[in-house]
Amino acid sequence: MLLLIAIFLLLQLPSLVYAFENEPCLRQRSTSVHKDGDMVIGCFLSLYFFMYYTGIVDIQPTRELYFFQFNFMNFQNYLAFIFAIDEINRNPHLLPNISLGYEFHNFISSHWRTQENSFVLLTGQHEIPNYICRKESKGVAVLTEMPWETSAQIGPLLELYKFPQVTFGSFDPTLMDSGQYPSFYQVAPKETYLALAMVSLMLHFHWTWVGLLITESHKGLQFLSDIRAEMDRNRVCVAFVEMVSTATVSYHSTGKKHDILNAETLSAKVVVIYYDTDSANDVNFHIVQNLVTWKVWVTNSQWHADLDGRDFIKDPFHGNLIVSYHHKEISGFKDFVQEATPLKYPEDTYLVMYWSKNFDCSFSDSDCALKNCTPNASLAWLPLNRFETAVRDRSYNIYNAVYAVAQALHVMLFEEVQRSPMRIREVMTFPPWKLHLFLKNIQFSSPSGELVNLDERQKLDSEYDILNFWNFPEGLRLKVKVGTFSSRDPHGHKLTVSEDMIEWATGVAETPRSVCSESCNPGYRKSPQEGKAHCCFDCIPCADNEITNYTDMEQCVKCPVHQYANAQKNQCVQKSVTFLAYEDPLGKTLAGTALTLIVLTAAALGLFVKHRDTAIVKANNRDLSYTLLISLSCCFLCSLLFIGRPNTATCILQQTTFGVVFTVAVSTVLAKTITVVLAFKVTAPGRRIRKLLISGAPNYIIPTCSLVQLTLCSVWMGTNPPYIDTDAHSEHGHIIIVCNKGSLTAFYCVLGYLGSLSLVSFTVAFLARNLPDTFNEAKFLTFSMLVFCSVWVTFLPVYHSSKGKAMVAMEVFSILASSAGLLACIFAPKCYIIFVKPDKNFLTAIRDKTHFVRKK
Repeated sequence: MLLLIAIFLLLQLPSLVYAFENEPCLRQRSTSVHKDGDMVIGCFLSLYFFMYYTGIVDIQPTRELYFFQFNFMNFQNYLAFIFAIDEINRNPHLLPNISLGYEFHNFISSHWRTQENSFVLLTGQHEIPNYICRKESKGVAVLTEMPWETSAQIGPLLELYKFPQVTFGSFDPTLMDSGQYPSFYQVAPKETYLALAMVSLMLHFHWTWVGLLITESHKGLQFLSDIRAEMDRNRVCVAFVEMVSTATVSYHSTGKKHDILNAETLSAKVVVIYYDTDSANDVNFHIVQNLVTWKVWVTNSQWHADLDGRDFIKDPFHGNLIVSYHHKEISGFKDFVQEATPLKYPEDTYLVMYWSKNFDCSFSDSDCALKNCTPNASLAWLPLNRFETAVRDRSYNIYNAVYAVAQALHVMLFEEVQRSPMRIREVMTFPPWKLHLFLKNIQFSSPSGELVNLDERQKLDSEYDILNFWNFPEGLRLKVKVGTFSSRDPHGHKLTVSEDMIEWATGVAETPRSVCSESCNPGYRKSPQEGKAHCCFDCIPCADNEITNYTDMEQCVKCPVHQYANAQKNQCVQKSVTFLAYEDPLGKTLAGTALTLIVLTAAALGLFVKHRDTAIVKANNRDLSYTLLISLSCCFLCSLLFIGRPNTATCILQQTTFGVVFTVAVSTVLAKTITVVLAFKVTAPGRRIRKLLISGAPNYIIPTCSLVQLTLCSVWMGTNPPYIDTDAHSEHGHIIIVCNKGSLTAFYCVLGYLGSLSLVSFTVAFLARNLPDTFNEAKFLTFSMLVFCSVWVTFLPVYHSSKGKAMVAMEVFSILASSAGLLACIFAPKCYIIFVKPDKNFLTAIRDKTHFVRKK
């Protein structure tokens, strides 16, 4: 792993050597910074990394440097440590009459250097390991970032002395094992809700297709597990997962950067980057240096990119969102930063390094003092890629870590003085392990007003700030707070975001979308794509009479019976009630036809009454003709019962009236036919048939047949009569009010009886068709019954294949057509003779014609 780091550093050698190749004075200065005090707090922090003249990472002990590069990001942490020590020394209420000192050692990723710095802190000298030549130790605790990879190096050494270690790095749940690390304490808040905060951000912006770029470490793997669980719980899909080894980040960035740039990773517009800076090699994260600029990066607060020497205008990190721990500003820190100069702290090696690097200083040849620096320079002048005055997470943690140690010392010394009256100098002489009990139980409010607790099991839930990274030309970089996330919100409003304040990535003017498939609009349902995540789907239109009224619905909902789906299939619309009304064109036509036929029938009846004494009216029983004309008028009137809004009365009258009046009409035709047959069978005065004809026996056919039909209708009405019903399926968008027949058996019995009667009438008329038509109308009766039967035979299949208003219209049409057939076939010829050929309407004319025919 270290060899890979060395290879990459050698590749970057020209740019690194350029920084300090002409500055031998820096190599002469001590790499440790020390300030004496009654008690000393140690600090390990990585401010620079270096390589030895051999070109290989430290294999044998040596102090000769070949080159080094300064870590600008950690310099604020260093200043926060110094500021906290000075602030405590000025506080009369915390450790009064006791001064705090510090020992700062640069933390370098090499086995020998790491162990050497630990020995220096413990023994106070460099020469003899594991031997303390001074009588008393002033070191009380050490502050460190404590990466996981190096905890195994210095942890066991410091644990031998039970030396308290307080880390200000990101919280590591694996270090909570007190059996393995009993002298270890963490200041940073837990990352319990970091994954939930990021997923809440995805849900707020409706990002359902998100990539994950995770550094390969135990904390990275834990975060990956947490965020995948939250994404699955909230139905957000993982577009891809890329694990990058922290020890080879730089190697990958130069040699294999295109492995991450593939079709799968480019499909996601939003990528979560979790970068664990507690790695063996805290190199800058170059892996996304050359990616496209229109992606949205959502990062954790510990992540930072290499901002030095970057193209400011086309920075791919412009517009990224940072989920950072919420903390308050440290009062007085900005003033301290503005006043921190090499003139004020001449022995501070790292301040001199930083000054010479950023303010164009040079060194005098005689005493290596700084000269020719920018006049009245201040760290606050530097752009954000060089120095950031706003307190960062780790700077805030190291500030609280110093106060935690000071508070524990204060409580411990106070109890010692209360227990046994001793001089303060005697009390300050104590082994470092005695501080553990007080560090473990310490709980206090920091000067910024926040509660600090080193017990991992009692730490409060985290609150986060949502920061938006703005990158403007010429290095003016800003982190703007655009939202917050609180896991303790009592009303459940955990995330708040001000979208109008967000600056998105370069080239993105509005809130970006990151989805595998575009949302299915109302009227469509989601159909999963086989073998892909549930966020990838096709949009399928809903079936007939089904809707979806929300986006991304998985199932279509069927409309109720009284409603129907609109054309867009996104809403169920109330069906309008309809029926065969008089206002409809079809209703008007049928009603007009019925009234016309009623008038014609009445006219024919009036004509027959007027010419009742003529031969053609008297022929074949004029009373039967009157009865037939009246029954036909009732048939035409019956059809009007089927038009208009149905009600219970009309539903009952429709069927009973239809059955009875048509029975009267057909039985009258049958009576007329039988009368014709009997008339031609009379050959002698004393025969029985003559008596039947004279007695008017055919006239009893009508009441007899009608009585049978009335009986059937009575049974129908008494068992299951017709009733009002609705038909919601026959016509789209309409509910048709119809008359339900009730008992279909009774209906078909009535219709079957009428059909049988018609068939008998047709048969009798057909058999009498060859009788002389001068004296009878057998042929006309035959033809009229043929028309009548044809209409109703055709009616049955058409009636059953029709629905809604068409069925009612078909029934009305059949009534009118069959009745009109009887009227036209039987009475039209008679009316023609009465009007056009009245000379044939006399008995003498008929006799002459008959005599002529017989003679011939």
